[in-house]
Amino acid sequence: MGRPSNLSAAKWDELLRRLASGERAADLAREYGVSKSAVSKRVAKPAEHVKDVVNQVLAAELALKALPVSQRIVAVDLIDELRQLSMSTVQVAALGMKTAHRLAAIANEEVQKVGDADPLKSAVSMKTVEWLGEIVRTHASVGLNLLSANKEAFRPGSGGEDDGADFIVEGGLPK
Repeated sequence: MGRPSNLSAAKWDELLRRLASGERAADLAREYGVSKSAVSKRVAKPAEHVKDVVNQVLAAELALKALPVSQRIVAVDLIDELRQLSMSTVQVAALGMKTAHRLAAIANEEVQKVGDADPLKSAVSMKTVEWLGEIVRTHASVGLNLLSANKEAFRPGSGGEDDGADFIVEGGLPK
C-alpha cells in the first residue's frame, strides 16, 4: 500500500467533482500537490461513473420532456410510486433488522441455558434457539437482500461508502 494521502476526504471529493467536470488530471494533481497516478487511482474511475450517471439522468430528462403531457404525467406518477416503494422497502428492512437483532439477543440468552454436560436435558432451550434462529433469518432477509442488491454502493472505491447513498429497489417497473 502507498503512503496515506495528505488530502482530506473533502478535498478528494472536490477533486473528483472537478475531474468529472472536465478538468485535466495532470492540472488537478499539480494544484493539489499529489501525483497524477494518485488522482488516476483514487478518482478517475469514480469520475467516469459520475459522468455516465449524469449523462443517463440528462437523457432520461430529455426523454421525459419529449413525451406528450398526458404521458409525462403518467411517467412522473410512476416515478413517484417507485420512490415511495423504495423508501417503504428500506423502512421494512430497517424494522426487520432491528427485530432480528433483538431476537438474536434473546436466542443468545437461551443458548446460555443449554447445559454442556447433558445438552439433551436442555431440549426445550435448544428447540427455542432453533425456532428463534429461523425467525431471525426471516426478519433479516429483506435487509440482507436489499444490501445485496445495492452492494456496489458499498464497495471500496465506488464512491458509495459513507456518502448516505439511497437504496434503490432493483428492477423498476415490470416490462
